[in-house]
Amino acid sequence: MDLRKLKTLIDLVAESSIAELEVTEGESKVRIVKSGMAMPQSQVVMMQPQHAPMANAAAMPAAAASAAPLAPPEVPSGHIVKSPMVGTFYRASAPGAPSFVEVGSSVKEGDTLCIIEAMKLLNEIDADVSGVVKQILVENGQPVEFGQPLFVIG
Repeated sequence: MDLRKLKTLIDLVAESSIAELEVTEGESKVRIVKSGMAMPQSQVVMMQPQHAPMANAAAMPAAAASAAPLAPPEVPSGHIVKSPMVGTFYRASAPGAPSFVEVGSSVKEGDTLCIIEAMKLLNEIDADVSGVVKQILVENGQPVEFGQPLFVIG
């Protein structure tokens, strides 16, 4: 299912009075359950892990701040792809989906490297150079800052 469709469905549920929405498209099935409603244990939400890191983001600023200064000295030589915005870093388009890139993956300029969620919008971050991914500097679901190094491409 397309990320734009998922975003639209999430917005519709958030802005309406419905508590739950389930959509089946081909072999894909998505259930969106509004937080705070009854039956929280039945949340089988395709986008659920994208909401959980945001809840933990308030508890993690000290850890993120202490990890950020340590990353640059360990960065190998190569082109560094930096975050163009503040948000939550995701390596794949959906939970359980394969990552866009792995260490050792060959990428061409314009290939999608990751997604950064900012204000409930999913922004694809593309490679600005061609090469091989030498290192991924951010963990999946971790909050990132503007200008924070994300990838090293050699």
